[in-house]
Amino acid sequence: MDTIVAPIVIRQEQVIGYFRAHARPLPWREPGTTPWGVLLSEVMSHQTPVARVAPVWREWIGRWPTPAAFAAASPDEVLRAWGSLGYPRRALRLVECARVILEKHGGAVPSDVDELLALPGIGDYTARAVACFAFGANVAVVDTNVRRVYARAVEATFLATPRKGELADVAALLPAEDGPVFSAGLMELGALVCTAANPRCGECPLESDCAWVAAGRPAPTAEELKRKKVQKFAGTDRQVRGKIMKLLRESPGPVDASAIDVLWPDKAQLSRALYSLLDDNLAEQDESGYFHLPR
Repeated sequence: MDTIVAPIVIRQEQVIGYFRAHARPLPWREPGTTPWGVLLSEVMSHQTPVARVAPVWREWIGRWPTPAAFAAASPDEVLRAWGSLGYPRRALRLVECARVILEKHGGAVPSDVDELLALPGIGDYTARAVACFAFGANVAVVDTNVRRVYARAVEATFLATPRKGELADVAALLPAEDGPVFSAGLMELGALVCTAANPRCGECPLESDCAWVAAGRPAPTAEELKRKKVQKFAGTDRQVRGKIMKLLRESPGPVDASAIDVLWPDKAQLSRALYSLLDDNLAEQDESGYFHLPR
């Protein structure tokens, strides 16, 4: 007679208890944080460590506490304030987002996932995260950390990649109450314990039920590692773009081409990076040939 193996699930109370005991004191988790503050934190934290985001977020929320205040900001002051967070197009999309919130929603961040998705620069993850963490909606929120915890705890897979059906799978785990706390707990476990390279299983409240642990902690296959290969940063156009943006941010006025020429030895790559910034409206060239941030 075949043995029937019960499906492994993630125990809700353990995740919720872990979060309440070990949640990091991130500034956007402080009481009184507005939906606008949550939205800013989610956009800023995309592909950027929260330790780098926190001081910039505090500066922004003090300077532009509402969508209306931010909608009036000029592109150059926004890009200067964005600093070195990376992917500066996010900053300009946030300005567009704030203006749509002002024009179509009376200056209040909408709470509905579909309305959030209709905002400029807001994707599926961010829309769900804002609905969940700003408004308490019990919706599945899947980021890299949640995906990794689910893959290991439920599927016995060390590495995780985005896949169809993952939202429904995570949604099936949500408790009827405290859903947002549970979702935040999954993220926190992925960020602090069930980390990408060296998970600290002994600190995990899910260790006794984890499918990956039960399977003997199998190492990722060569095929999994190939799919998960991280793109390098050094030497890429993105690095060169960052150097040009840093120069433009820190310069009190327009910059001559000669100042840009010394930033990178590969002149073809430097030219390509510069003109990609012009195409993305992250830089402008005036009639005299000088370069500056958009105004």
